[in-house]
Amino acid sequence: PMTAESIVVPYGHVIGNEKWRGSEVAQRLQGQVRLIFEDGLGLVDFHLSHRTCILLISEADLVAGDEFKQRLVTFRNARSLRGIVIVEKTQISDQYFLAVQKLVVLELGMVLLPVANQREASQLIIQLVSFCVREQSRDGRGSPFLGQQNARLAEPAVLQTVQRIPGVGRTKALLLLQRFGSVHRLCNASINELQRLVGQTVAQQIYTF
Repeated sequence: PMTAESIVVPYGHVIGNEKWRGSEVAQRLQGQVRLIFEDGLGLVDFHLSHRTCILLISEADLVAGDEFKQRLVTFRNARSLRGIVIVEKTQISDQYFLAVQKLVVLELGMVLLPVANQREASQLIIQLVSFCVREQSRDGRGSPFLGQQNARLAEPAVLQTVQRIPGVGRTKALLLLQRFGSVHRLCNASINELQRLVGQTVAQQIYTF
């Protein structure tokens, strides 16, 4: 299964695949970036922005067999997103690396970044997040002032209030608060404004609620 093409990442956040919860890479990201876990991301491991996502091929994936290759091909054929492949290149997995490099770079035309372990993977993701934030700011999709605003918007009481709306999870709640600034302004938003942000179905649920 593939994650929805229309996924929107709140400014300055990373959306991680639920399967990485509790992993070393996730633990090292916590506190360094605003990390949210979501089910149903399919082949994607981490979304850094609305366009950039990461597929993380672990040492275990390389040793286990060719399943990861099908995952890469499916991703490349099915998506218009910018995919970055991070590969854990260790003493154990080194013998498989050249074949992976050929597949990713030469055959699929994707970016491949080798790391020695999950600690290095987390450091790399943090650097890429910083790049995406700068890129969003240049594109007009984000604002350098939103970092301070997000601290206020992420107050538990405000988030919990918005998350009570059917169809609105933590990611959409952050996105809505980032766009409208307060629960009051969200309540007064038109259905067209909501639809442009979260799609027709969820917009109708918010408007009705």
